[in-house]
Amino acid sequence: MLRAAGVGLGDEVVVPAFGNVDIAEAVVTVGALPVFADIDPVTYCLDASAVEAAVTPRTSAVVVVHRFGRPADLARLHDIGQRHGLLVLERGESEAPYDEMAQRRERAAYLDAKLRGVRTPDGGDGHTYQQYVVRVPGNGRPDRDAFARAVRARGVECRVPVKTPVHRLPDFRRCVSLPETERAADETLALPVDPALTKRDMQRIVGACNALGGLLQPAF
Repeated sequence: MLRAAGVGLGDEVVVPAFGNVDIAEAVVTVGALPVFADIDPVTYCLDASAVEAAVTPRTSAVVVVHRFGRPADLARLHDIGQRHGLLVLERGESEAPYDEMAQRRERAAYLDAKLRGVRTPDGGDGHTYQQYVVRVPGNGRPDRDAFARAVRARGVECRVPVKTPVHRLPDFRRCVSLPETERAADETLALPVDPALTKRDMQRIVGACNALGGLLQPAF
């Protein structure tokens, strides 16, 4: 898409650093420079204000990635694109069939009501819960990683959605301030909500998390 749009040598493309190294690689492949902008802490998608702050006379495009089943603020991003003459490209996620999305929402609602000691995701704007991502605040310690190990030891599969932001990888290292990206990389944990989970499975997830959650008070 970048090549077809005429993006090339000397151009800058605003991209997220919260995952998706393949997007930064694609920008480099066409000869352009990836410029990393911060994310919105609720949606984990590019923050429109951060994107606008990253725009320079050489910026030609923005690549927007929808995250975990929660869409980006496309209205604001397209407005920025129109005002600055930028191409706004979208990278979506593979959507589950409607009946599966309904089941995912049902399981997410159960977790929202039962989980303690972690910050549950905001379900606004048609969240489809491709991943159910909670926050385990660190309070100065690597609590998310310890929490994940303890939950797995109790038989619950979980995963860290983004281990290292792209701007911290050797090939794309930048001296740039992305506090929400860094915080999300340190705190986020994806818990299972797939339709194959039984009620007993969901109870096991809640029991495993809540057994630890009282030790981890959110850092406000």
